[in-house]
Order: sequence, then structure tokens, then C-alpha cells
Amino acid sequence: MAAPRSPPRVRAREREGPRAPTAGSDQVHSWTLVTSQALDTAWKIARGSVTLAVAFLVAALCYVRRMHSYLGRRLKWWIGYLQRKFKRNLSVEAEVDLLSYSAREWKGETPRAKLMRKAYEELFWRHHIKCVRQVKRDNYDALRSVLFQIFSQGLSFPSWMKEKDIVKLPEKLLFSQGCNWIQQYSFGPEKYTGSNVFGKLRKCVELLKTQWTEFSGIKDYHKRGSMCNILFSDAILEYKLYEALKFIMLYQVTEAYEQMKTQKVIPSLFRLLFSRETSSDPLSFMMNHLNSVGDTCGLEQRCCSACPLPSASWAFVPDAGLSVVHVWVWFLSKGTAS
Repeated sequence: MAAPRSPPRVRAREREGPRAPTAGSDQVHSWTLVTSQALDTAWKIARGSVTLAVAFLVAALCYVRRMHSYLGRRLKWWIGYLQRKFKRNLSVEAEVDLLSYSAREWKGETPRAKLMRKAYEELFWRHHIKCVRQVKRDNYDALRSVLFQIFSQGLSFPSWMKEKDIVKLPEKLLFSQGCNWIQQYSFGPEKYTGSNVFGKLRKCVELLKTQWTEFSGIKDYHKRGSMCNILFSDAILEYKLYEALKFIMLYQVTEAYEQMKTQKVIPSLFRLLFSRETSSDPLSFMMNHLNSVGDTCGLEQRCCSACPLPSASWAFVPDAGLSVVHVWVWFLSKGTAS
């Protein structure tokens, strides 16, 4: 049985084959393709830019963080440096009431506390000392007490210093009295020996003479106080003055020893000093006591604590070495005593 035939229009369409797309369809397809490609390209560019920007931002943050840390450390260092540079580090503190200081520092009912409070009360009522200053505790503290007392009160040179040029005393000990052993003199922690010791001692003594002359010539108490604040904030200058005081002590001991050998009367202070085995002569006094002052111990740990306490008015009392400091204040300002 034969298959039914298609309509003529259908058969004609089949013979013609598939039709080509129209012009409108081609244009839409082209715009779609171009848009897709443009968006794809734009996304790739944007993604690369974003990635680069993020990487740059991370690097910038790391750099800023490191720079901030570095600048922080440098700023901290400079702040500390400027504070050390310009801060006045006084080795002698401001005045405080004597009895208030005694009550605060020596509390309790122990025998030592009672004794110290009684001693401060004795200073207050008998010697009319109203105030006290705290000194920096080191191996020069006793000498610091003496020097501050001399300068703050404007004490003049003792009589024997007015008669002699103290700057020439180092050479005098060597050439006039033959004290070659003075070359073993030690400048505190600085182990300095040899022939140049005389030049260094001369400079220290010359500085002491200059400062002492200047302070003793100032009549205004407040001006002397201001100058003391400047002087006692300069550690290098202080130490030179302390070494000069040490040498003057050595010179006085040497002079007293020479007088003792000629059967002359000498102050009781020196009789007590020469009665000790460790300070029977100037050399042993220097080697066993004086050289260690400023280095390993202070004056109050080396000199005789049984020295007499002469009557004197002073307003500066450290707890340690009270008698020694008092004696040397009296000794340097008055010269001799029996």
C-alpha cells in the first residue's frame, strides 16, 4: 500500500533545505557575543587590579606597622635620653623637718630606734638644728655631706688654708717631705697610680679652691642654695671635689704625723687615728682607709667612729657616719682642736 504523499508546499520546502538566518538574528547574536567578551575582559582586568591593590595594601600595612614599631622604639629612646640629659639628678635632696624625718625613718620601740630618735631630738633642742637633707647613698656620701655643709653655709677657708696655697700641696708632699708613696693614691673606682697622680690631684685641689672661694664669697643664702643645686647635679664635678677633700685629709694626717715625730702637741683626732694599727702612719692610712673611699666603701665605714663630737651648728645629718661627718665639717672649717 503506497504511503500518503505530502502536500506540495511541504515538499517544496524540503527540496529547498534549511533557510539561512535573518539579518536581525545575526545582529543580536553579535551584540551578545561582544558584550560577553567585554564583560569577561573587564572582569579579568578588574580582578587583576583588585589583586594588585590588595597586595599593595597588605605590603603598605606591613611597612607602616614596622615603621610604627621602629619610630616607637626610637621615640622612647630619645625621650629617655632627653630625660637623662636635662633632668637635674640632685645628689642632695630638699630640706625636711628634722623631727618629722626622725619619726618617719625610725619607727618602733627597738633600742636602736629609740637611740636614733633621741639623737635627733638632741640635735634639734641643743644645737638648734631644724631641718635635714637626704644625700645620695654611695661611697662618697660622707664627703658629699661635708662638702654640701661647707658650700651651703658659705664657710670660709680654715686659717691654715689661707696661709698656704693648697694647689701646691701635692708637690710639697713629694719634694719637701719625700712622700714618694703618694704615687699609690687611688681616685675612687679609678685605679690611677704613677707620676701623673700629682697633676691630677693638683687639678682636683685647684677646682676645690675655686669653688670654695666662690661659695664663701656669696652672702645671699638662697643664691648659694641655687648654686648648690647646680653643683650637686654634676656627678663628674662632684667626684673631683671629693677626691680633693680626700687629699686634704691625707695632707693633714701627714702634717700631724710629722709634728708627732717632733714631740709636738697634735689634736686628739689624730692621736686616735695613729693609735690604730691600720692607720699608724700616713701611708697605712692612705692604703687601708683613704684609697677605698669612693671605690668599695665610704668614709664612715673606714674612719674611726669613736671620734669626739665638737659643738657645731649644722643642718645636714645623714644617718650613717654621723660622728665622722661632724668631725670633718668641724675640722675643715676650724683647722685644729685639742
